[in-house]
Order: sequence, then structure tokens, then C-alpha cells
Amino acid sequence: MSSSLLSAACVLTELDHARLSGLPSVQQGHALTQLLADAERVPSSRVPSDVVTLYSMVLLRESDGLRTHRFVLCYPDDAEPQSGFISVLSSLGQALLGRRIGEALRGTLPSGEERVFVIEALLFQPEASGDFTS
Repeated sequence: MSSSLLSAACVLTELDHARLSGLPSVQQGHALTQLLADAERVPSSRVPSDVVTLYSMVLLRESDGLRTHRFVLCYPDDAEPQSGFISVLSSLGQALLGRRIGEALRGTLPSGEERVFVIEALLFQPEASGDFTS
């Protein structure tokens, strides 16, 4: 199954795009390669505050409306799935990257269960707090 329910291009900061493009797995044809090719790139200072960027903390609600999950989207070296730090190279990480509050997506929880989620809130976005270098 696809990791995302959406077909629209995602929004990425120029810095996130450059750093992700340099990851060895992406250079070897990882699924993230197409997402990067299709993404709308914006300067970090101009990314909308409702867009999930790297090191954003998101609140996801499962499509059944019963459970929520809080995750931080991070680079692979910082991933600790059981602590809520999910890699941008994971199914859920790819589905989240560049998406907006209110969008629906499909991804796999750290437990291995696939779910459909809605991005309920962006609890923290580095760029919205003035950090343009994370």
C-alpha cells in the first residue's frame, strides 16, 4: 500500500530538501527520492507554520477517532521509534514529511501496525520558532 493517501506535492524547506537528497539511501533510489523530486521547495523562513518539517512534533489521530499519537519527525540517525522519534525514511515519516494539518495519510506505527491518520496538530515546528538551521 502507498504510504500516503494524498497525491498533491508536499512542501519542503530548501534545507530539508538538500539534506535529505544527500542521504546515501536516497541517493540509491529510496522511495523518498520521488517525493523529493515532486516537492515544492521554499526557504526555511517562508515555510507555512502548518507544514510538517524535520524535527516537527505532530499529533496524529487515527481515522477511527479513538487514539492519538505524538511523534517527532527526524533524520535516520536520531530515530528512536519507541520514544516517538520516527525516521523520515520510515513509512510514516515519508507520509508526514511536507504535509499539512488536517491532511490524511497512511503509515506504519513503530509497533508494525498500518493505520490511517489525520494530522490533528503541529505541536512544534522548528521554523515557526525561528530555528532555520535544524
